[in-house]
Amino acid sequence: MPFSISIEGVGLKTFDNPVSGKDVLSLCTLDDRPVVAWHVNNYLRPLTWVVSDHAEVDFVDTSTFEGMAVYRNTLSFLLVVACKKTLGRELFIRHSISDGFFCELQGGAPTQDELKLLRGSLKNLIEEDIPIDMEIVPLDRAKKIFKAQNDVRKADLLGAACMDPVTVWLCDGIYGHFYTPLAPSAGYIKSWDLVSFRNGVVLRFPTVTSPQGLPPFRPPKKLADVFEEYAGWLDILGVNTMESLHRYVASGKAQELILVSEALHNQKLNEIAYEIIKKGDVKVVCIAGPSGSGKTTTAKRLAITLRVRGKKTAVISLDDYFLDRERTPRDADGNPDFESIEALDLDFLHHQLEMILEGKEIILPKFNFISGKREQGPRLKLEEQGVAIIEGIHGLNQRITDVVPEEKIYKIFVSPLTGISMDQYNRTSTTDNRLLRRLVRDYRTRGKNAEATLLQWPSVIKGAQRYIFPYQEQADRMFNSALVYELPVLKGYTEALLRSVKESSPAYGEAQRLLTLSQYIPFIPSDAVPNTSILREFIGGSCFE
Repeated sequence: MPFSISIEGVGLKTFDNPVSGKDVLSLCTLDDRPVVAWHVNNYLRPLTWVVSDHAEVDFVDTSTFEGMAVYRNTLSFLLVVACKKTLGRELFIRHSISDGFFCELQGGAPTQDELKLLRGSLKNLIEEDIPIDMEIVPLDRAKKIFKAQNDVRKADLLGAACMDPVTVWLCDGIYGHFYTPLAPSAGYIKSWDLVSFRNGVVLRFPTVTSPQGLPPFRPPKKLADVFEEYAGWLDILGVNTMESLHRYVASGKAQELILVSEALHNQKLNEIAYEIIKKGDVKVVCIAGPSGSGKTTTAKRLAITLRVRGKKTAVISLDDYFLDRERTPRDADGNPDFESIEALDLDFLHHQLEMILEGKEIILPKFNFISGKREQGPRLKLEEQGVAIIEGIHGLNQRITDVVPEEKIYKIFVSPLTGISMDQYNRTSTTDNRLLRRLVRDYRTRGKNAEATLLQWPSVIKGAQRYIFPYQEQADRMFNSALVYELPVLKGYTEALLRSVKESSPAYGEAQRLLTLSQYIPFIPSDAVPNTSILREFIGGSCFE
């Protein structure tokens, strides 16, 4: 029976027989867009997905976050295959770095000869356009597949998540399991590189802002140091994959994990406070980081830590210096650009900073996110030996502290920089971590539903890439605000919010992706989370509110 497919940007087409995304794509002219997947009725599907009924579809390319996730996971799988086939070694994808994935190889860093072989093998897979086939198998079959490949942890994770059936991917005799669709074959990968870095390699790929080629490789030393330190700590603790976290929770050790994680944060904040005191005449501490980093709680906990060391402190939030909403600058699409530094009243901020440094009393502003208006806040007068702690996404931008001498400033970059991987081939995205935090906070404190937060998130990410990350290496210190146990706690809040997104919403596919990820995460009740925790900034119950 004939059926029609409505294709975004193309129009309505009628078919007599079932068709795949590849079939439909071959009938369309899309200006050489690097398409890697498609949406079918707002669900993200592989291009091999077959449609046999009326549907609304659009094609997903690498200029979108979903498309780039498909591209990255496809490239990652090909590297796994190449590593096994060429070197007979396992791969562990640790974390992102400089628009790439840092990977460690079983047995240590590859030699230059091994790296050459690995690059050649990956290149051959792509040039030969090796197929990547999707199979949907029952859980027991999936567990057998991965145990046969000596990937017991993945088999155990699938069992703990009770995924049945399971989507697996087959390439050149090697099976994989990923949390997005993959491209139909290796030839869809056009741009990539593999470079040696520290004790492993970095798999490089395009980005949403550079979809047609590779951005420059500039590995940030300070960031890499934090990643390396935290990865080592996770290894010592024995919780570097989600399967190991399931075991921790099942054995009744969730409370221990919470206490150890919070103790690590306390230790790092004490180290930072010591450095500030040691530096000498610091008058302003600037704390910056992308949305959902926990800047506010970090600032307030640091303020207390400095007080213990004899410093009087005051915390100033840049969010309170937002222009009234009707004065907010607009982006290229005409939408309010809340991520731009121009969304702040910089003249007013500078005036108040000058008064603070002169020892004068000021009345701080307080921004009302419900009404979109700036209101009057508390009074503040900084004592002679006092320290003002300024926190906000633009905290490291020189324009914020133009009126403060450089020698009187200490800069901190805060972000949940790394966390527990889903498994050895699927890292837990720190961007997703921040998004889940923000979903909960936006609903609780700003009156925004999940759909609104999801739809705004791409602009938040682009804003961070433009206004925040370029300044991170200017920090005197980086603070990793990730907590080993936080995803299991957030799960109890985010699942209901994500399920509220309607199927007709353009955010529905992203909500479903996050819900799928949530299935692999164990649950930990929030009762045991201390009221001083960064996590409380998002779920509520913080003693700093």
